[in-house]
Amino acid sequence: MTDDFYRIRRLPPYVFAEVNAMKAAARARGEDIVDLGMGNPDSAPPKHVIDKLAEVAAKPTAHRYSASKGIPGLRKAQAAYYQRRFGVELDPDREVIVTLGSKEGLANLAQAITAPGDVVLTPNPSYPIHHFGFIIAGASIRSIPAVPGPDFFERLERAMRYTVPRPKVLVIGYPSNPTAQVVDLDFYKQLVEFAKAEGLWVISDLAYAEIYFGDTPTPSILQVPGAKDVAVEFTSMSKTYSMAGWRMGFAVGNEQLIGALTRVKSYLDYGAFTPIQAAAVAALNGPQDCVEANRQLYKKRRDVLVECFGRAGWDIPVPMASMFAWAPIPEAFRHLGSMEFSKKLLTEAHVAVAPGVGFGEEGEGFVRIALVENEQRLRQAARGIKKLLAGG
Repeated sequence: MTDDFYRIRRLPPYVFAEVNAMKAAARARGEDIVDLGMGNPDSAPPKHVIDKLAEVAAKPTAHRYSASKGIPGLRKAQAAYYQRRFGVELDPDREVIVTLGSKEGLANLAQAITAPGDVVLTPNPSYPIHHFGFIIAGASIRSIPAVPGPDFFERLERAMRYTVPRPKVLVIGYPSNPTAQVVDLDFYKQLVEFAKAEGLWVISDLAYAEIYFGDTPTPSILQVPGAKDVAVEFTSMSKTYSMAGWRMGFAVGNEQLIGALTRVKSYLDYGAFTPIQAAAVAALNGPQDCVEANRQLYKKRRDVLVECFGRAGWDIPVPMASMFAWAPIPEAFRHLGSMEFSKKLLTEAHVAVAPGVGFGEEGEGFVRIALVENEQRLRQAARGIKKLLAGG
């Protein structure tokens, strides 16, 4: 019997697994590792959200199968969020679906809308599911720039002109994971115009919508008139409400894409645990001071990271959004590459980061640093890094 499975053959070794295994081994030896590798929030959800979870979980009927596309109250709450935050009207029945986190939603949408041999345009570097969700579905990937600089649309046009078969889907994600890149509404206007002219579906990943540090809130592509003709957008409660382990996300927008995702999901799951969905309603409809508190928490950590790592000898570009910093490898260690440099940080500075190459080949030369440890721990990390850089 062969183990040469088609889809497994299309997946390279998981880059982060090696660093994670080294981190686990170091901790087993009793070493204190400052873990800045995974975007795993260290805060708890608001108390009223946890209370609602417990309240509904105490009801005997709450433990039955739930609704695959999400309970009506939660779809209405997400539509209300889009109305007050972006001024976008959504039909909760036709244009909103609840997903088991945005990662599951992206992967299942890829299964729903692509066939083996289809070409999908994805940013590089990018969150791995943007590539591999479609690769698992059998599609081929053509990379586009993750940073929307002056040549962004020129590269898009070239991809459309010279790729066979013609690309049918474009994936974007701003604020970007891993680069923390942001865009404005004018970018989305140009993108929607391009997508309509070229017959492209656009999938927007807006998981970090509420973690922005400037005066201007992060926009949604759906704010562009007519965007729902071509676009669907994913959001998540993981970072906004510190609910990462709850696996609660949404897809909203184009009715045809939402319908395709709904149909695929109906075969695969019965939806999230009903008490979790009820608690998500409480989060979206309840007091939003926790959202601002989380935003300020990450902003403060960003400032501490940039300041103390800079004094240690590692200049970190200031991220304008997300819970990550995208940091070029210091010059003295650039020859190592991002994987070996990450290992060196772990073994000698006792600091874990994510190697940039794990987000695509264009991520080589960088590491991603997550703002998931408190300020004291960030300063501790900087002391270890200072010793490493001084010896390098």
